[in-house]
Amino acid sequence: MPPAMPSQPSPASAGNVSALSSPGDDLNRKIVRLLQADGRATYGEIGQKLGVSGGTVRNRVARMRETGMLRIVAVVDPVAVDYEADAMLGVKAAPGVTPAALAERLGPCSAVVYIMWVSGRFDLLVEVVCYEETEFELFLNDHIHGRSDIAHVEVMTRIGMFKNQFLLKRHVP
Repeated sequence: MPPAMPSQPSPASAGNVSALSSPGDDLNRKIVRLLQADGRATYGEIGQKLGVSGGTVRNRVARMRETGMLRIVAVVDPVAVDYEADAMLGVKAAPGVTPAALAERLGPCSAVVYIMWVSGRFDLLVEVVCYEETEFELFLNDHIHGRSDIAHVEVMTRIGMFKNQFLLKRHVP
């Protein structure tokens, strides 16, 4: 009789995510691609396109959502809505202020649609989208200008839009 092998922790007990929940799994990647193309597609429709049951798709989507790997959300196209004001702000944090602390303060603002920590002359790139110019002015006055946690800001307003994918990749690896 061969010697007993030491028991290996299961991926779940080791804190890892099941391969069935992984976006790296081929079927999950295909499901995500189809949901990106049409977020309202039924599990049955997706399953039919992929040659699996709707229940398999439902289970895969549920696992990916439970692990936080997948969120299904509605995204508004800012060009279609025709916002009056949108801008990218290059923000340099004041000495002694971390980019994370500044991002934490700006994050809850409804006009802020994303914040990215970057390298280079700015610490953060902050995209702001407003329905009206007055809302944009209020945002700048209330949250940007004269604030002690900001050393410098460069406001770059949109002149035209050449491409906008809403930060959603069309092709999942």
